[in-house]
Amino acid sequence: MICRTFSLLWLIVLVVTGGCSDQQEDRTPDPVPVVAEPLQFRPLQVATEMIGTARASTSAELYPETSGRVTRVLFTAGDYVRKGQPLVELDSRRERLAVEAAQVQLREADQLLGRYRRIEDTGAISESQIEAGETALASAQVELQQARTELADRTIRAPFSGHIGLTEIDPGDRVNDSTPIAQIDKRSTLFVDFNAPETVFSALRPGETVTIAPFAQDDRTIEARIVATDSRVSQDSRDFIVRASVPNRDDRLRPGMSFRVTVDRRGDPRPAVPEEAIVWGGEGSHLFVVREGKAKQVPVTITARREGQVFVDGALSRGDRVIVEGVQKVRDGQAIRLVVPKAPPPGKARLQPAEEGAGGSGDEG
Repeated sequence: MICRTFSLLWLIVLVVTGGCSDQQEDRTPDPVPVVAEPLQFRPLQVATEMIGTARASTSAELYPETSGRVTRVLFTAGDYVRKGQPLVELDSRRERLAVEAAQVQLREADQLLGRYRRIEDTGAISESQIEAGETALASAQVELQQARTELADRTIRAPFSGHIGLTEIDPGDRVNDSTPIAQIDKRSTLFVDFNAPETVFSALRPGETVTIAPFAQDDRTIEARIVATDSRVSQDSRDFIVRASVPNRDDRLRPGMSFRVTVDRRGDPRPAVPEEAIVWGGEGSHLFVVREGKAKQVPVTITARREGQVFVDGALSRGDRVIVEGVQKVRDGQAIRLVVPKAPPPGKARLQPAEEGAGGSGDEG
């Protein structure tokens, strides 16, 4: 009797257990509601940074034309000097005397030739004597010009208008043609020279613009125009020299300053997704795309970020739909149901079923 009762109870347990198991097997999970967007391909703006150095548009290191003793220094460092303005004077006593002597010789030669011409018709003087007088006059003129040139060389003048720098020359110093006097720069416009990699060669043609920022003025950016590029690319460093023109009307920049040069160029279109679509796991970053009504996990590598968008590399193609909301609730291969977001009240977020024809069945590829 006891055995029969136990067998009956065991049979009831098996029936109940088997029924529950069949119910569990027949029950399938409900599709997870998600929001998906078409995969976008956008050109990635690639920024290349370089370091440039400024130089004046016109610059010269001044040297004496001859040797001598300095008698006067007529400028102060930082002065703006005009073209032809005297800057340094050397002792010129001998040169002045040479000019006076040349003037006397010129007068004598001119007077002698004049006397010859007055008696030329009398036959008292030969043609060769007249020619000798003309030669003597021309020689005296050359001597005077040479004396005046040597006198002018005793004064060092500004070759063009610009700002003049420091000097180590003082009155009484002896100088020669290898003694530096000062540097003069025309800096109303500066040239910024920088080495650019070969990869940006097509973006740096004359007439194009680049953005530069002086390291001495971090809060300032300037649009500079490319005026020239070097005639060749270096075989060793694979770069080339570029020259950009920078206006300096306010005179806040100086030759020799260093600049950060930025070149923005448009890259090839690449997959771009919202940041919230990226999911991080033990094997790195991935996202989910909609494939045949299910969530398909696709590993991706993040290459850049721009204003809420993430540029990625992965097994993606045009036409894919990327899950951007609900990614934390789905797993690889899980059935999903596409919904459209409804503008939520402040502080709340709700998902509404997609309208008919908007892909609610989840069969978008």
